[in-house]
Amino acid sequence: AERETLLRVAGKQPVGGGKWTACTDDPSGFSEASVTLVRDLNGDGRPEAVVGDGGTFCNGHVGMNSTVLSQDASGSWRVIYGNQGFVNFLVSRGADNFPDIEAGLAYSCFPYFRWNGSEYTKIAQLDEQGRACEPF
Repeated sequence: AERETLLRVAGKQPVGGGKWTACTDDPSGFSEASVTLVRDLNGDGRPEAVVGDGGTFCNGHVGMNSTVLSQDASGSWRVIYGNQGFVNFLVSRGADNFPDIEAGLAYSCFPYFRWNGSEYTKIAQLDEQGRACEPF
């Protein structure tokens, strides 16, 4: 039941055979979402979750989109971040002790996001050597 709740809150839909995805128009049927992480990321005693939705039909060369959810004190889940690509949680921290996020995309100019207390906002865009860059 918790898996279905996380998938629904992340905007995924059931497509049959136990599969869920946001890419319901993929004729190949290869697009599929899964809960890839459930863990307390900021030390507040409540879990966060990551839902990944794989497949190139809707996600292009990256082949993945990711949604980060957080559970509030009442036990309800809410989306706090989403991107095309994967999420990599970093050691550095923003407000409320949430980890910074590196968004993994199909090119080598990665955006970095920090929680400001109400949303994740972009704080940098760096290449593999740590230099500022533009993706295109």
